[in-house]
This record gives sequence, C-alpha cells and structure tokens, in this order.
Amino acid sequence: MTDDLARRIDALLPQTQCTRCGYDGCRPYARAIAAGEADINQCPPGGDEVVAKLAKLLERAAKPLNPANGEYAPPRLAVIDEDTCIGCAKCIQACPVDAIVGASKLMHTVIASWCTGCELCIPPCPVDCISLAAVDALPDSALSRERHDGRALRLARDLVERAARLESYE
Repeated sequence: MTDDLARRIDALLPQTQCTRCGYDGCRPYARAIAAGEADINQCPPGGDEVVAKLAKLLERAAKPLNPANGEYAPPRLAVIDEDTCIGCAKCIQACPVDAIVGASKLMHTVIASWCTGCELCIPPCPVDCISLAAVDALPDSALSRERHDGRALRLARDLVERAARLESYE
C-alpha cells in the first residue's frame, strides 16, 4: 500500500527535484510522506496548490507552506550568460535532470524544455553566470521524472564502471 501511495503522491509533485523539501528529489519526498515521516507542506515549487492536492489525496487538512523549506516562486528556468561562462562544468554536475550541456572549458547552455528551475546549478557556479528567468510553466512532470531517473541510473553505472577500472589496475 505504501508504494502505491508514494507513486500517487509523487505524481502530484512538480518534479523539480530541487531538494528544498529536505529529500534528494520528489520521489524520496513522496515516499517519506507515504511513510508518515514528512509533512505535506515541504514543497516550495508546488506551493499551496500542491499542498492542497496532497491534503485531498491523504484526506488531511491543508496547511500553509512550511517557510523553513523556502517560499513559493512562479516557474523559472536557468539561463547561462554565455559571455561570462568559463566552462568549469560544475553546473552540469549539479543539475538533477541533465538540462545543462557543454564541455570543460567550453561554454555551457541550458536546454530550456528540460530545466525544472531547481536552482541547484547556481551555488556551484564560481562566476555567477547563471540566473533564473520566469516561464509560463515547468516542463512536463513525467519528462522531468524520467530525466531525473535516467541521470541516477547513469551516475550509478558510472560508479560501477569506475570501480571496475580501478580494480583492473590492482
């Protein structure tokens, strides 16, 4: 029952994968809500609308967004000032949906239709070349979930391959 409930909760979340809820993405937050370990008001990107949907699903009273998790902001996406970008690739590593492309020491850019506006790319940028621009809506949540899951699989595969390479040198 908890897995099914977690899937239904996850389907209501905006899939920004921003971690502001205190969990490493929307699915872990959904699992925590389903298990009774997290409250329904911890998703700033979803705001009061998502809190209301979660309250209805779980047959609970809606409550205000928890300010400890941040404030609601309308949908935004990251924009890289290409003249300022030094190509450090730190933003690429931080993006939970692989929406930033580029190569080391080369300019980077954001694939707008994939960016969830999570803001995770901003803190690691050493030259502050990333800003947020307002958009009408976030990308399709199913696409964002798929991109996040794909990235997680790629990173796990990379760890296994790296370990195998290191083992072959011993």
